[in-house]
Amino acid sequence: MSNRSLIKSLAASQDGPVQLSGWVETLRDQKRIQFVVLRDESGSVQVTYKRQEEDAQADIISSLTHGSFVTVTGGLVHDERVKLGGIEIQLEKLEIVTLANPETPIAEDTSIDKRLDWRFLDLRRPEMNLVFRIQTTLERAWREYWYANDFVELHTPKLMGSPSESNAELFEMDYFELGKAYLAQSPQFYKQMAMVSGLGRIFEIGPAFRADPSFTSRHATEFTSIDMEVSHIDSHEDIMAIQEQLLSRGLQAVKDAHGEDIKALFDVDIVVPTVPFPRIPITEAYKIIAERGHVIERGGDLDPEGERQIAAHVAETFGHEFVFVTDYPTSVRPFYHMRHADNPGLTNSYDLIWRGTEITTGAQREHRIDILIEQAKEKGLHPEGLKETYLDFFEYGAPTHGGFGMGLARVLMLMLHQANIREVTYLFRGPTRLIP
Repeated sequence: MSNRSLIKSLAASQDGPVQLSGWVETLRDQKRIQFVVLRDESGSVQVTYKRQEEDAQADIISSLTHGSFVTVTGGLVHDERVKLGGIEIQLEKLEIVTLANPETPIAEDTSIDKRLDWRFLDLRRPEMNLVFRIQTTLERAWREYWYANDFVELHTPKLMGSPSESNAELFEMDYFELGKAYLAQSPQFYKQMAMVSGLGRIFEIGPAFRADPSFTSRHATEFTSIDMEVSHIDSHEDIMAIQEQLLSRGLQAVKDAHGEDIKALFDVDIVVPTVPFPRIPITEAYKIIAERGHVIERGGDLDPEGERQIAAHVAETFGHEFVFVTDYPTSVRPFYHMRHADNPGLTNSYDLIWRGTEITTGAQREHRIDILIEQAKEKGLHPEGLKETYLDFFEYGAPTHGGFGMGLARVLMLMLHQANIREVTYLFRGPTRLIP
């Protein structure tokens, strides 16, 4: 291992010898002095070198191209006159590790599609570097909550012998002599199997796949899904209570760790939501949205404009960025959502809307085998096709339970006020993108 220091550590370090490695961000090649702005994964610093006569070191610096990776050795000097952080490195030696192609394929104003073609270069931007540090902090905060509350982490299969929820939006493939296999849309059935298995509380952070030919700013064919399932609940209210705690704690952790950097690079102030979040039944939401001048054409669900309008109402009325829209009709919910005891036309379910975009669907599940079979039939499904992969779970005693699924990229997109999940996904997959 080298004696390399990170640039972010220099401000608190004493003047003296230091070794750094990073990418050349800019080069000012003047007659008497050369300036190199060096960037590593933690920040940028100015490196200066005074030319000498017949100077081989100066020739090496003059040959540098944008993005070249170098190692520099020199003296750290704190100097308030230096605009970049009040510190500089007075160079003694520069070694070129790799010289970059001078023809850079992307720039700041390059379209997102071309930037995705060169994603490894696009990710060098400080704001992109920060996105994945934020993602790490967020997931760590969630895991800490789950671990503290006796959750078990699972890794469910992504190859399935039958559809996880329906026959729609599935990637299908040949699987040896067993016939067809499918990429999992969600771990839904396996989460519920864990409840029947007696694990009590589980979570998973893993990939999910949807063969959905959508080109919207919030859809992907492969995405990271945040899933949770809990036994011994009374209603979907218990699931909502856990989820709002998760989001509040996660956003607080991000604000504490990265708030200043997010403000500097994204001009966004992280708002930590108060608990509990507002709750509005879907029937009431329809009335509110209609009063705001928007009529929802498709019955039973919210369209994108409806999501924006109910979020605007909540922001104006409650001063809150989140809202649970609850009690959706059975017509727009899966067969395994539990129905109201006093109104079988409604389900114990919710969507969570954040600043006008849905990020979660959650519900209490139906745990009674006879009712599950009837509800599957009502949805046009054949119970015999669900027997081994789902319905058999409930033949031998199932507790009440429920959970949610949430898209990680949507959370990051909304947190950082980005217009597209492509910006906050490490490597995006959509209908027209399989590389890099």
